[in-house]
Amino acid sequence: MRQAFPHSLIAAALAAAFAPVYAAGPVVQADTVEVVGSTPLAGIGVDRRLLPNNVQSLTEEQLEELESVSVAEALARRLPGVNLNEVQGNPYQADLNYRGFTASPLLGTAQGLSVYLDGVRINEPFGDTVNWELLPRSAIAGLDLVPGSNPVYGLNTLGGALAIRTKNGFTHPGGKVELSGGSFGRSNSEFEYGANAGRIGAYVAGDWFREDGWRDHSPSDVKQLFGKLSWRDADTEADLSLSHARTRLVGNGLVPQSLLAQRRENIFTHPDETRNTSTQIALSGKRWLTESSSLSANVYHRQTRTRTLNGDMNDEFEDDPDGFSGALNRTATTQRTTGAALQWNLVAAHHQLAVGASYDASRVRFGQTQQLGNLDETRGVGELQEVEDENRLRGTTRTFSLYAADTVELARDLHLTAAARYNVSRVTTKDLLDPTPPNLDGDHRYRKLNPALGLTWQAAPRLTAYAGVSQGTRIPTPIELGCADPENPCTLPNSMAADPYLKQVVARTVEAGLRGTLPGEIRWHAGVYRTLNSDDILFVGTSTSAGYFTNFGKTRRQGIELGLDGSHRRLDWSIGYAYLHATFGSSACLLAENNSTRGTAPECTAGGQDDEILVRTGDRLPGLPAHSLKLALSWRATDTLRLGADLQAFSGQYARGNENNRHRAGTATDAFNEERTFEGSGKLPGYAVLNLNGDLKLGGGWQLFAKVNNVFDRRYATAGALAENPFVGAGNAFTADSDLWRRETFVAPGAPRAAWIGVRYAFGGK
Repeated sequence: MRQAFPHSLIAAALAAAFAPVYAAGPVVQADTVEVVGSTPLAGIGVDRRLLPNNVQSLTEEQLEELESVSVAEALARRLPGVNLNEVQGNPYQADLNYRGFTASPLLGTAQGLSVYLDGVRINEPFGDTVNWELLPRSAIAGLDLVPGSNPVYGLNTLGGALAIRTKNGFTHPGGKVELSGGSFGRSNSEFEYGANAGRIGAYVAGDWFREDGWRDHSPSDVKQLFGKLSWRDADTEADLSLSHARTRLVGNGLVPQSLLAQRRENIFTHPDETRNTSTQIALSGKRWLTESSSLSANVYHRQTRTRTLNGDMNDEFEDDPDGFSGALNRTATTQRTTGAALQWNLVAAHHQLAVGASYDASRVRFGQTQQLGNLDETRGVGELQEVEDENRLRGTTRTFSLYAADTVELARDLHLTAAARYNVSRVTTKDLLDPTPPNLDGDHRYRKLNPALGLTWQAAPRLTAYAGVSQGTRIPTPIELGCADPENPCTLPNSMAADPYLKQVVARTVEAGLRGTLPGEIRWHAGVYRTLNSDDILFVGTSTSAGYFTNFGKTRRQGIELGLDGSHRRLDWSIGYAYLHATFGSSACLLAENNSTRGTAPECTAGGQDDEILVRTGDRLPGLPAHSLKLALSWRATDTLRLGADLQAFSGQYARGNENNRHRAGTATDAFNEERTFEGSGKLPGYAVLNLNGDLKLGGGWQLFAKVNNVFDRRYATAGALAENPFVGAGNAFTADSDLWRRETFVAPGAPRAAWIGVRYAFGGK
């Protein structure tokens, strides 16, 4: 049944948050001004109270308390509206969802969030993916999650932008060394040191993370190094940074519920390995031209080499049961991106203006090979045959942008924020394996002017109201353009076919809210939003690992965000709640051969298709829980002991493949009188997870810290998909007879209870 958007709930939430402001009586506004960056480049900072949206932040101190493996995990544990789909089953490879939009390391995932590191966009060009393990975790000074389709942050900012800031020798002098270890054979080593002498500063940080993983065949190894040289004088600041990372991640993905019920550590097939080597060098600076105007600029070059090895079932085996049952798919991708940006900033009596331009150019080389073989008793692939070339592709993406943003004081308590960005992009692909059309050759051009407009009104000394509209876009990536033919589905991230034209996605957001403070410096926020995507790009699955990209009409995301946080004596606390109603805004037939309603909708069976489902307007998007609740406490029990806890609770979600929300377990007959049996509901139940953390100062710069995740050892899943399980023989052996295969729900199981303990030593004034 379609669920209506709860307008009465919105009104009640806003009224409840608004009422205490007046009950408290007259108050005096605090003089503290918290400045937030309003553009990717370091330019003018805008008072957070003047922003027509709810920017959420995490500080260096909060990140250290959480001791999260990745930035994605930290965001999911503290910020309302954020959840993770751990599709790969690796702590560094989670899909991060915010307001129903995703930043993911996985090709084939519809990306809708842009991510910046010191003003450099780090979404990889081949698929707009984000590799969380390449971010220098120890070097992060703080981050801001900017909501909405803010055009200033450029392409891919459909649901929001994540802006990450790093440390330098002026802001973070002194050093720190940290060692920790515990469950899953995990060990982590970190160091950092910063210093400055007059106008010159230097900072260096390194991390080395290793673990065996809690599931079978799931080790990981992550090495990160970051360095920065800085210059500061009265008029100029400049930073030259170098980031380098070498990683080996194994995430063996979703597992059938039947296998998971037998043994928590079970996996489906293996290996599923990703190796990344990345180096980025960036030069950024700012110079004051006058007392009120300045220039900001950056230039960067990044290279990422990715190698994947995936043991999969051979998709052609069902049609050829005398052939090989498994396949080893290997890919090699090299991505090089170079860019520059220049921005002029003006701080005047009634204006805070930024005008800028940017240019980004990327080159991609992609190759894929396959070795057929047979699935063995460990669900790996053996008896390997000769290596065969599947695809060779060269792609380029070039984008030139002009943008402007201005915050105007219309009256003492009323501010207008206006912004616009004009993007011109060109995406080309060249087939290096097949020179004869139809092949992967393509040349596509995109351009768009995206505006934004917002108002903030300080209705009372401790109360601000805001409202705004914004528009953002993203262009199809080379991987999407190379896999857009429904007649030639792709085995992502492995093979591609001829590339029909795809339209760019356009997202339009409307949001409004209230925020303020209560006596005792309690901060609160209540907001609503609605984002409508046109020509959304979705990946349509044709089998367990194959499919194609297509433009799918409209999708809609709307919801409520509520937040409350404060401090009382030795206790810091926060409460956050988010409601998300994410639905399809158009009707269409989608391939979903493991959905019990396949081949039953007349709209989808007219051409003889028996493996499609009808998705209607109002059906919920999969992978996105409607309700989420975040609680956090940090108690300084003594001057040396701090104890903390955080709780994340999520409602249920639909599995991928159940986009029509109508899949049911049992036996179903389609319009062609074909009877099939399906297992699993296609929907994952809600869950709640409690984590504990703490630290103890030992004196002399030494500190002991510990954390326990999933204290009550809850069994839960963060993502799911409808798929086919051929391992139904004795001892879960592969069964060649496809009539015996089980159509069931595959899930991404959450990690069991785990604990880690460590020690850190700070010196040199750290």
